Amino acid sequence: MLQKRGQWRGIEVEIQNEPETADLIFGGGAQDRQQEIVMRDLLSKKEILRKKFESGVPGLFVCGSPQLLGHYYETAEKTKIKGLGIFDMVTRTGFGKPRLIGNLIGETGDKKTIVGFENHSGRTFLGMGVKPFAKVILGFGNNGEDGTEGAVFANCLATYMHGPFLSKNPHVADWLIKTALEVKTGKSVELKPLDDALELKAHDFILKKYGH
Repeated sequence: MLQKRGQWRGIEVEIQNEPETADLIFGGGAQDRQQEIVMRDLLSKKEILRKKFESGVPGLFVCGSPQLLGHYYETAEKTKIKGLGIFDMVTRTGFGKPRLIGNLIGETGDKKTIVGFENHSGRTFLGMGVKPFAKVILGFGNNGEDGTEGAVFANCLATYMHGPFLSKNPHVADWLIKTALEVKTGKSVELKPLDDALELKAHDFILKKYGH
């Protein structure tokens, strides 16, 4: 999604696996076993990622990957997987509780709606040092209790929404691209508008389905 929206505007986008030279960082989800494997690799890149985010480089982490950005993730076996500690938050598996599944609608701080689909057993709780990405309008969000969805650190976004998140929220995709370009060039950037009729139809379908 990010690559295509860049290409449609004549912006060259290269996808790579190392964060050192990245202008925008993306992370996806996985099961507990894969989370542990990924975490071992990420710990060696902790300071690189922290410096990137502190310098304003944007990031998007969806589904399971936000759990790795916090202090720890506690599995169903009550094993704590140490996280990067970049985000002031912790995640615990909902022992004996149902998974949090369904369409999710949120409202960001600038009053824009975001929509997606959540499917997770983890309950994420934010500390004082991090703010939520959005307020839950429909669904469960971080933990199904406090009405928060996702988290924000500098220009890095974390969310339990997928389904696919960027295709249903082109305004978020463009914010990531615009921010990446502005941090890279040090200049203000205005992106060429695209025809988002299909993407916005998918976005609005979820809003209308649930009366929002």
